[in-house]
Amino acid sequence: MDIMTTRRLIAVTALATLIGGCGGGEMSLTEYVDHLNALEEQASERADALAADAEDVTDFTPQHLQASLEQAVEIRTEVKEATDGIVPPAQVAELHSLIFDWHTQFMSVEQALAERAGTAEDTDADWTQLSESPEMAAYRTSMAEGKQVCDDFQARLDATAGRGEFADTPWLPAEMAEVVEAVLGCRWFPEDPQTIYLWPPPSAED
Repeated sequence: MDIMTTRRLIAVTALATLIGGCGGGEMSLTEYVDHLNALEEQASERADALAADAEDVTDFTPQHLQASLEQAVEIRTEVKEATDGIVPPAQVAELHSLIFDWHTQFMSVEQALAERAGTAEDTDADWTQLSESPEMAAYRTSMAEGKQVCDDFQARLDATAGRGEFADTPWLPAEMAEVVEAVLGCRWFPEDPQTIYLWPPPSAED
């Protein structure tokens, strides 16, 4: 179990919703991308600060997991109203929904797992029960869905670029790809979500 990677993933996916914190009317495509890019810097700083906490953890317990998840839920909750108020430009409205619908669903999954982790002790028996719990199964499934969102977003972005919808702004597909990474943290998703917090942890030989 790679604690640094999973802790970083919690931070990135939580802070990603900060990028959506904008209200008002429909934005132009350029305004939308510029806004996301500006807020990505703020999100990255806070994500790095949260991830740095893991460096001081030598024995990751269920209570550490609970605290990490609760931090993620707290951040999502604070920005959800602003995220819901975004009116994305028509060209990317479907892509926007693809991302943030997943985030909304993921909030409840994180909260449920945090509550379940809070009932566990730092023992093999409790880690095993936590690893095999319905809450953990839902968390792993949601992570797998997040990976699929990344793949779907990229496929739709490629198709949009292929149709020439960004012909007047040829830089935009690359910028949007950066936004996808900033919002979802695609590179931080584990290769196999079914191994997240698996107990006992897979050995290096597996």
